[in-house]
Amino acid sequence: MSLRKTGLKSVIVLAMLAAGAPAVASAKGLAVMLDAARPAPDKALDTTRHPAEILAFLKIRKGDTVADVWPGDYWDRLFAGAVGPKGKVYAAHLAEADTAEKVTTPPAGSKPLADHPNVVVTVTTANAFTLPGKADVIWIRQSYHDLYDKFMGPSDVPAFNKAVFRALKPGGRFVIVDHTAPAGSKLAATDTTHRIDPEVVKADMAAAGFKFVGESNALRNPADPLTGGVFDAGVKGRTDQFIYVFRRP
Repeated sequence: MSLRKTGLKSVIVLAMLAAGAPAVASAKGLAVMLDAARPAPDKALDTTRHPAEILAFLKIRKGDTVADVWPGDYWDRLFAGAVGPKGKVYAAHLAEADTAEKVTTPPAGSKPLADHPNVVVTVTTANAFTLPGKADVIWIRQSYHDLYDKFMGPSDVPAFNKAVFRALKPGGRFVIVDHTAPAGSKLAATDTTHRIDPEVVKADMAAAGFKFVGESNALRNPADPLTGGVFDAGVKGRTDQFIYVFRRP
């Protein structure tokens, strides 16, 4: 089989398999990653963020609606490619988070990514979380622990989780990615090292009515001692992170 016939994406898939890369780093995930419109700074982050593996794990489908809570352009571009032009991505800004971080909240209904008109801003709050329409997937990355911190109110976390439950379609999934705190530490690290005990997250979701349905080890790092701050030079960008998926029955 010639390289010319296989095409660049197929060549990369074959190379990854030959190198022993996980099978979940699928051609679909790679196709999204290889979108020529993605900025170079985004592509430079791929080696530590593992987007192909994570997208394949999530099994986001064409036509799906994904909500990115506390959004970021990096993942919104990838989600936009994964759901396709008939799908939708809600860039869900929490007003109190934007205020605390001195971020200018874009107008609700605006389209922040010129190359991805299926990404639409929605503005809400943690304690009265709503979306314009039901979602197939709601995603929050590295920020769930912040809901417990003073600068967020702190939020009424049980109310937020129940609102997320209501904002999902039946069978929809809530995906939480966060920095791992030591087992048994509960909430002690949320406003110090910016980590959270994974068992707290599982308990929170069970209380809200979610079912735990899976996890990915794509962002696990056994070399992380779990005790340092996530912005410390020795671990920044390489913290041990859990990726949990919870389903609304």
